[in-house]
Amino acid sequence: MSKYKKIDISRVRTTKAATRKTKAEIAKMGRPTKPTVAISEFLESLPDYLKASDLRTVAASIAEARLKGRAIVWMMGAHPIKVGLSSILVDLIENGFVSHLALNGAGAIHDLEMAFLGRTSEEVSEGLADGTFGMVEETPGLLFEAARLASSQGLGLGEGIGKFIVERAPEYAPYSVLGACYAGGIPATIHVAIGTDTICQHPGFDGAVFGKLSHDDFLIYSESISRLAGGVILNIGSAVILPEVFLKGLSVARNIVGDVDNFTAVNFDMIQHYRPNTNVITRPVADSGKGYSFTGHHELMIPLLAAAIKEKYTKIAASSDSGSAGRE
Repeated sequence: MSKYKKIDISRVRTTKAATRKTKAEIAKMGRPTKPTVAISEFLESLPDYLKASDLRTVAASIAEARLKGRAIVWMMGAHPIKVGLSSILVDLIENGFVSHLALNGAGAIHDLEMAFLGRTSEEVSEGLADGTFGMVEETPGLLFEAARLASSQGLGLGEGIGKFIVERAPEYAPYSVLGACYAGGIPATIHVAIGTDTICQHPGFDGAVFGKLSHDDFLIYSESISRLAGGVILNIGSAVILPEVFLKGLSVARNIVGDVDNFTAVNFDMIQHYRPNTNVITRPVADSGKGYSFTGHHELMIPLLAAAIKEKYTKIAASSDSGSAGRE
């Protein structure tokens, strides 16, 4: 027999299951679907837990922001365009679910190539081996021409590229997010970092021109951020540049107009990084608002988000209309 004393578990106190708070229950369980299920039914069939619940909440926040005329700012790296999401993004832009689009320099390059060439994104390793990576002739020529147009007409870089695409009307222009923003009167801004983009490798690149245009875009962006209260800010796949731009733009906005708070901040990426989590969904909403993070491949997550936004918007708009009718 052990010389050590054992606790007497016959003395434990128990509680009734009915009084215990639990995190899992039948009512929140996911449901199997039929092959012919509508997307609205599919979304409602998801479990009401963790990220599935958060996705519906974020979609509802975007839908409500659209109905109330609040800002819905999308920040994106280049990857969403490279994995075939342009048509889905253009549809969101055209249907009022984007009030401002911010891209890094690579995003502008890939969007322009999609519009003019119908294809983009090269094999970096192959081109790097012989020094041909980023050395295609057509892309920098088009971007330099778009930049000259923007500079001569006092436009920002995003607006200038969008106008250039719309006016030149290349074969694949309907797939351009910058073209869609320009056509819809929605501000689009490009936030470049000198040396990070392939166009910087070409002799026609003018850092002073691109720097000035990108700074003008920062001022346009900060104006949009000044109206973010009650709205939504999303970061899709930018690990460093756009989270940093957002932090500075928000500081400028709060310095000038005061309270810019009570907004929803969202980060989508394939892995979670320090800056998006700290500078987008944590620090900016520390005193008010809410931050959400989602981990997954953009080619899966963004179409799901887009479908959820439309589904929530349809329901909320219908509910709002029936409520208005009932008060008349």
